[in-house]
Amino acid sequence: MAKLQPLETFSLQETEDGYRLLVSAVGGDNIYVSITSEQMDEIIDSLDTALTGEEETSGEDAFDDAD
Repeated sequence: MAKLQPLETFSLQETEDGYRLLVSAVGGDNIYVSITSEQMDEIIDSLDTALTGEEETSGEDAFDDAD
C-alpha cells in the first residue's frame, strides 16, 4: 500500500465532458483526473456524509409526518 501524503493543493475545472480534477501532495507530483458529472455528484454526497455523519435518504422516507 502506498504511503499517504498530505494534500497540498487541489483544483477543479469544468470541461465539456464533466470535470478535470488536479490533486497534488506535499513533495509529490500533480495528478490530473477526469470525472463525469455523475462521479462529481457521488464525491459531493460522500463528502457531505463524511462531514455530517448522516446518510441522506431520498423520496418520501426523508420526510416525517407532514400533517
